[in-house]
Amino acid sequence: MERKNRDKKVNLLGVYNYTVWLTYFGLFISILGIMEGLHGRKTKAIFCLAFSGLCDAFDGRIARKKTDRTEDEKAFGIQIDSLCDIVCFGVFPSVICFTLGVNGVAGMLVIAWYCICGVIRLAQFNVTAQGRLRETEEKPCYRGLPITSASVVLPVMCLVGTWIPAGIFVLLLHLILAAMGLLFVIDLPFPKLTLKGLAFFAGIVVAVLFLLLAGEEWGC
Repeated sequence: MERKNRDKKVNLLGVYNYTVWLTYFGLFISILGIMEGLHGRKTKAIFCLAFSGLCDAFDGRIARKKTDRTEDEKAFGIQIDSLCDIVCFGVFPSVICFTLGVNGVAGMLVIAWYCICGVIRLAQFNVTAQGRLRETEEKPCYRGLPITSASVVLPVMCLVGTWIPAGIFVLLLHLILAAMGLLFVIDLPFPKLTLKGLAFFAGIVVAVLFLLLAGEEWGC
């Protein structure tokens, strides 16, 4: 009986191969970033947000390299990616914006709007993605603004915040969050970036982070 118990395998729920490692790592970085943001270390929080965005930009490409994935593994990848996205690019940016001044009644409403629209956008993506599991060609456009755009918009906004008055910056943050939430749920086509496009935007984010880190103090 003891030998049978020793030989029995422990089965874990979920998928743990390399197709989802980058997704899990991006979530880990975002959790660290949330903690940094709550402790007022905004530079590190923005860095974590941008880095998490880069992880998300390439995790799907890595997953599609594995051609022998089962249908369950593909479906799991879709679900886990969206679940991580709502933390990384829904909750995490909301925490950063809250620490930057998007608070009070108006701020709470804007943040709630942003997160609710993000959840709706990701749920819709999951529903439509299920029907694309057997398609061999990838669609050239997203329907609605990808929620991962927050990983580019917020770093750029914080750079802009170094050049404008604090009150105007906070007002802009309110407006940007509200507009992004709306774009999440409006059925507009947004082109998917090619590998060169991803590299270009990665370069922009790295340049913005460098400028923020090189400054003597944050302007936001």
